[in-house]
Amino acid sequence: MHPLAPVCDDHSRVLVLGTMPSPASRAVNFYYGNPRNRFWRVLAALWDEPVPEANEGRRALCLAHRIALWDVLASCDIVGASDASIEEPVPNDLSLVLDSAPIETIFCTGSTAARLYRQLIEPVLGRSCVALPSTSPANARMRLSDLVSAYAPLRDACR
Repeated sequence: MHPLAPVCDDHSRVLVLGTMPSPASRAVNFYYGNPRNRFWRVLAALWDEPVPEANEGRRALCLAHRIALWDVLASCDIVGASDASIEEPVPNDLSLVLDSAPIETIFCTGSTAARLYRQLIEPVLGRSCVALPSTSPANARMRLSDLVSAYAPLRDACR
C-alpha cells in the first residue's frame, strides 16, 4: 500500500509521478528518499539551487516551482524497490491532485511509471504523460548532467 500523501498545493502546475515509494522512501516518509537517487540533485540543478537534504526543504523546492509529487500506483506486489517485479498494480486516483490544482502537464519518472500510467490511468483520464528517465541509481548509464538535460521540459512546464 502506498503510504505517502501527495505533495501539492493550489499553485501546482505540473504533476511528477513515480511508480511506488521504495523501502528507503518509506523509511524517511518522503519521495525519492534513497540517498543515491538523483531526483533532488536534478531538481536543484534545474533551478540552480542547493540540494535539499530534509523533507521540508524538498517539499518547499517542489511547491516553490509549482511541482506536485505523487506516484502512479496506490498498491502493488513488489520486491524491494524493483519496478521489474511489480505485480497486481492498482492505480492511484489522481483526482485527489487534479481536482485541487491546475495541473497542466503530467510527467512520469522512469519507463515503468510511464508504462503503468499509460496502461492504467490515461484511458480513464484521457490525459497523456511525458516520460522522463529514471533518476534511480539503477539507471547508472545516465550521468547527472544527462538527467538534468532530460528534465529540462519539466523546468519549462513550470514557468
